[in-house]
This record gives sequence, C-alpha cells and structure tokens, in this order.
Amino acid sequence: MENFDTYQTPLASRYASKEMSHLFSATMRFSTWRKLWLNLAIAEKQLGLQISDEAIEQMKNNLNLTPEQFEIAAVEEKKRRHDVMAHVHTFGVVAPAAAGIIHLGATSCYVTDNADLIFIRQGLTYLIQSISVLISRLSSFAAEHRALPTLGFTHFQPAQLTTVGKRATLWIQELLWDLRNLQRARDDIGFRGVKGTTGTQASFLSLFDGDHQKVEELDKLVTELSGFPFAYPVTSQTYSRKIDVDVLAPIASFGATAHKIGTDLRLLANLKEVEEPFESTQIGSSAMAYKRNPMRSERVCSIARHLMVLHQNALMTASVQWFERTLDDSANRRITLPEAFLGADVVLSTLQNVSEGLVVYPKVIERRIAQELPFMATENIIMALVKKGGDRQEAHEKIRVLSHEAGHQVKQLGLTNDLIERVRGDAYFDPIKDDLDELLDPKSFIGRAPEQVDAFLKDWVGPALASEECRDAIAKSKKVELSV
Repeated sequence: MENFDTYQTPLASRYASKEMSHLFSATMRFSTWRKLWLNLAIAEKQLGLQISDEAIEQMKNNLNLTPEQFEIAAVEEKKRRHDVMAHVHTFGVVAPAAAGIIHLGATSCYVTDNADLIFIRQGLTYLIQSISVLISRLSSFAAEHRALPTLGFTHFQPAQLTTVGKRATLWIQELLWDLRNLQRARDDIGFRGVKGTTGTQASFLSLFDGDHQKVEELDKLVTELSGFPFAYPVTSQTYSRKIDVDVLAPIASFGATAHKIGTDLRLLANLKEVEEPFESTQIGSSAMAYKRNPMRSERVCSIARHLMVLHQNALMTASVQWFERTLDDSANRRITLPEAFLGADVVLSTLQNVSEGLVVYPKVIERRIAQELPFMATENIIMALVKKGGDRQEAHEKIRVLSHEAGHQVKQLGLTNDLIERVRGDAYFDPIKDDLDELLDPKSFIGRAPEQVDAFLKDWVGPALASEECRDAIAKSKKVELSV
C-alpha cells in the first residue's frame, strides 16, 4: 500500500513513467553498485589477483537486494554514516566468500560515480526515444493541417496568415535540435573507470606490485564489462562535474522548447482555435463548470521552468569542486540529476498525450481570419486597381479612408469588420469588384507554407528519425494515458 505518511516527490508519485522512475530507484542504484563490484572482481581475478570462483559465483547470484538486505544496509549505514560501506557489508553478508575482496582497491566513487554515468546514459536513451515519438506525432499533425490557413501573430498582434501545420513545424524544428543535443550528450558519455582515491590509481598499482600495464588493463576491462566504449583518461576522486553540466544543458534547452510549445497551446486555447484533449468527465474548475483549462500545457510549462533552472545548479556545483573533490556536490546531485530526468520524462509524456489529442476548430479560425483579412487584403486591392488602369496613390487614399472607418466600427462600436462591404459599396472600386472573392481567398495569403511543411517533413524530420533506435521507439510506442 502506498505510504501516505511521508513526502514523495510528485515527479515519481504522480507523473513520471515507470521506466524512468525505476532507473533512479534505490533498487536500481544498489543493484548497479553490486554489478560494478562484480565487474571489478572479475577483472582483478583475470589479471592475477587471488579471487576464488566461489566468490565470483556468489556475487553473481546476489545482484538484486531483498527487503531484508535493505534493512541490513539501513542499520549499517546508521552505524557507520557511510552508505557505500554499509552496502559493502550487506553484499558480503549474502556473498560471504567474496566479503574480503568486495570493493578491493576502490574508492566510494568507483560505484557512486560509475553508477551515475550508467543512469545518465540510460536516462538520455529514454529521453531520445520519447522525443522521437513526440516528433513523429507532431509531424502527423503538421501534415494533416499543412494547408489550413490561420492568422499568424507577431508580438501577439495579428500579422500575415500562415497555416496550422506550418506553425507546428516551428515546434518540431526545435525538438529536432533537442533530439540532436540529447544524442550528442549521450554519445559523449564516458566511464569514470578504476581510478582510485584521488585519481592516481595508486591503490591498484600497489595491488599489482607496481605493474602499470596491469593497472591500465584493469581500467579497460572494467570499462568494457560495464558496457562503455571508453573511460575518461584522467579523473580526480570523481568524474568531472562538468559532465553533469554537459548533460543538463540539452535537458534545460529542451525545457525551453517545451515551454514555448506549451505557451503557444495555452494561447491558442484562449483563442479557441486549438485545444488540448479534454475528457468528457474532466473538470476544468471547481467553481466555474464551463471552463476548459489547458492544464496539461500548464503542467508542461510548470515543470519545464524547473528543468531550465537545474542547469544553473549543475554549473554552480561544477565550479566549487576544490582540487581533487569536495563532498558538497553529493546531496545536491542526489536531487538534481533524478529531477532533471524525471522532469524531462514527465514533460515529454505530457506533450505526447497532448499531441495525440489536439483538437482544431476550423470555423473559429476562419472567423478570426475574416475579421483581419480585409485589412491585409488592402495591398492586393490596390495592386488589382492599378492593373486595371487606376492610380496607385489615389487608390491608396481611398482604401486608407475606408480602412479607418471599418477600424472605428470594430474598435469603438464592437461591430464586425465591414471593410469589404464598404469597398463593394464604393463605385471607385467597380473595376475590381468581380475579383474581390479571389483577392480575399485566405489560401492566396499563405505563401509556400504547405510546400514548406512537405519539404521540412521529408528532408529534415525523415532523416532525423531514420535511425533504428528512433524507428523502433516510434513503432513500439502507444498512446500516452495520463494518470492525473
């Protein structure tokens, strides 16, 4: 039964996926420590240290902790005030033949830092898969609405027309950059490896009687056994906290993208042009029963802001690592790293859910265009008159006067824009009255937006999602059902 008596992070208890929540769980952390101790023992045995087959076998058979072992570790940690040594002891209890060689020659950061790098790399993989699916969903939306005219906004003031699909490509393009940045960060992740207490490998050099080659081989073997292509060539006691900076930078950058998308959707909801999904039994407000608040997009913006500030935290932590290390990074990183990945996971799943149920209201969009298009069409009207032999300056003045009159109707009297009716009623415009419907066709104002959507999806989105990893993630993906 869920524990309601203690605080739980809402990122895990309310929002995040099971996969990402499990990645940063105690179960995953401590079982990963045991795998790292096993890899170290296997490599040390292979290079000649006296470690029995029984010790290796017992370690292999006890990589996962039972509830009883968690209790043993908790008691030991309270006594020793050292989590790593508490788990060394606990592992030795269930693997007694290995008790004397667990953690042999290593410092605490051998397990803590190497485990963090494992979690970071896997966490980035989860985010890469999720963002690929989101891009795919939004690409389908963009393709469907590639040619649907909508009023464009600059400064949130009416501007020239665009299309609903073209606007979505602006979101997708930023997500493509986020995908690239996350892939770069993951592919750049190395292993701390076997470096000793201050990074000099002195303890291992002593274990191997001064044989430098064996120490180098130990580092390579453990790195390979742990599934990494390379280890950082030099470290202090820890891997450089600049690595955390490099990892949280693309996550923070994605946060900015997500916030922009969420904000656009919130504004569109206010305009009643596009809305996020809204279930039949969903309540928008406890007081105002009619409301359809864009709460999912608001959640995206809320958590995205947190993602953006976590990068600053990593920068500050990296800047204060004195000499070979200080411990003021430890408690901080226990919070910052999981929250960054859980937060990004939540934002991605929420955006996917939104993208899978976006509702477009063409009639509302059409009505808003009709209110603004007459003003935008004035240049077309002037040019049409000139082509029929009219004077450009005279036509400009005529249309200017009528535009101000229509503007008064809209702004001062709260009436509809009647500019076109005024044009139709003025004999001066007789030469082009038969052309007005064509001159006012919204599709003549969207330029190459549909073609831009087509080209973007084909030339940019297609190649970006062409890797086996991305294709598999999309193929296996299911619709996201939010629990809250």
